[in-house]
Amino acid sequence: MTPIPDRQTMTAVQGGARVSIFLVGFMGAGKTSVGLALSRRLSWPFEDLDDRIEEHAGHSIEEIFRLLGETAFREMEHRALRDLCGELRQSARVVALGGGAFVQPRNLALIAGITTHTVFLDAPVEELLRRCQQQAKTRPLCRDAAQFRQLYEARRPGYLVSAYRIETQNKDIETVAKEVACSLGME
Repeated sequence: MTPIPDRQTMTAVQGGARVSIFLVGFMGAGKTSVGLALSRRLSWPFEDLDDRIEEHAGHSIEEIFRLLGETAFREMEHRALRDLCGELRQSARVVALGGGAFVQPRNLALIAGITTHTVFLDAPVEELLRRCQQQAKTRPLCRDAAQFRQLYEARRPGYLVSAYRIETQNKDIETVAKEVACSLGME
């Protein structure tokens, strides 16, 4: 007798393909924090694309931007995402993408080529700016408020093509992770 798979396993496999969860959104949206909480909740591996880039490059994202520029960073990001997408065909994961990764057309094409749930973690720009300013981490594209707002407005339409949108303002990390899981029918 074959055991009946649990709900998480059934949701993670659709038509024989592994279904990963990609968290997308702007700087400060909570992609990494929520991704870690969601991965614990689902007992799935977690992957932060920026961590993968830093490990491979041997430099922080800030150093890559400073030493090589944004164009070189975007190329590294694309290669890292391409490699990750290849791995995801074998094993489902919760993935946090960098703020600009999902709005790059060639990255979007990679993501469209695999079976995945895309979830936009959204909050008002003022909230995102406040969160970024409170972090010790330096963000290369968060130099001043006007530039931050302009970049947010330019990227937001790209994030809205995600399959799901979760509002994060005034919510703790565990609450957002639970909302993501519920939205995907995994809880």
